[in-house]
Amino acid sequence: MTSTKNYDVKDPNLADLGRRRIDWASREMPVIRLLRERFVKEKPLSGTRIAACLHITTETANLALTLQAGGAETILCASNPLSTQDDAAAALVEYGIPTNAIKGEDSVTYYQHISTVLDSQPHITVDDGADLVSTLHTKREDLISGIIGGTEETTTGVIRLRSMEKSGDLKYPIIAVNDAQTKYLFDNRYGTGQSTIDGITRATNILWAGKKLVVCGYGWCGHGITMRAKGMGAHVIVSEVEPVRALEAVMDGFQVMPLMEAARIGDVFITISGDKNVIDKAHLEVMKDGVLLANSGHFNVEINIPALEDLSRNRREIRPFVEEFELSDGRKLYLLGEGRLINLAAAEGHPASVMDMSFANQALCMEYLVKNQGALETKVYSVPPEIDKEVARLKLDAMGIAIDTLTPEQEKYLTSWDEGT
Repeated sequence: MTSTKNYDVKDPNLADLGRRRIDWASREMPVIRLLRERFVKEKPLSGTRIAACLHITTETANLALTLQAGGAETILCASNPLSTQDDAAAALVEYGIPTNAIKGEDSVTYYQHISTVLDSQPHITVDDGADLVSTLHTKREDLISGIIGGTEETTTGVIRLRSMEKSGDLKYPIIAVNDAQTKYLFDNRYGTGQSTIDGITRATNILWAGKKLVVCGYGWCGHGITMRAKGMGAHVIVSEVEPVRALEAVMDGFQVMPLMEAARIGDVFITISGDKNVIDKAHLEVMKDGVLLANSGHFNVEINIPALEDLSRNRREIRPFVEEFELSDGRKLYLLGEGRLINLAAAEGHPASVMDMSFANQALCMEYLVKNQGALETKVYSVPPEIDKEVARLKLDAMGIAIDTLTPEQEKYLTSWDEGT
């Protein structure tokens, strides 16, 4: 295989390690492997240029290789400055997929990489957080006429895109992959749950048993984090603004209270809301000495870091991904992973098995966009139900699990109204 142009990685010599780790992830991604086998034969993406702004991991590499097998020309950049696995990025370049991502890159480099990806004049955009789409709509509008559609991977990005649709600013159709049941019920819940706890544990080596953990947000990601933390013996407190979710957290056995109350008693705080300044100055001012602050939402805005800096008289790195902020009264608060996605900053992100379903949705949705080119309205679409069900069916098949089917009599009963008691 030969290297390609238009790439920027930390160290090309990491490619061999990256290849081995990509192969290892592939073992846990049977649905993607099945799709790749079909894509090799059918070439459904032939002639399609794809620009993808995703977390550059071994799982993403397997998606990119599947798109390549389907005939696409794919170029990648990172969707978060701390989420890149440098060995996976180097390996992708050797596989002939230009990749622009370096773990720890600054903001200037981050947006330069996005610009490089857009220079490919894509037909399809793939986003995780909507930074690619946002940049395209504000700075590279000349490229929009050539785009047939896009996909979005995560909750934060879908929120931004629906806002663009509502304001009339969205210029091409996008499929919200995050809204697929085979994505959010598994990736968001089990993937985020396990990987967030993993990232904090790797960064700090804390014992979870007995800790008072405050989880800010009880969406599907919050469900997963609380579930895993409870299993590790933590005393879990949930803060919410949505009454139904708060009620659900209560019924699930968790203590629910306003964050201002929880701020006084928590040992570990995890934000997972998708909103800004969830943990704000007023909360920081009353927290106990030694508190750990982590974020597993997409952007590093959920913890008010400027406020934390203003309250501090000294700061220093204690260990990788752990920064100590000494406040004026002597209390010390610890920010993990610069307030960025802790599961990718300090660990490896979601396990490959769960990303198998998320990325299968991505690949099939891109195939759908090509097949329906010109027939889709300019709006944010949910994943077609047939794709969602196909991903679930393939995953069950790969796991060796069979399920029942309805008899003709049962199907008739479910679609009729005239038969009662």
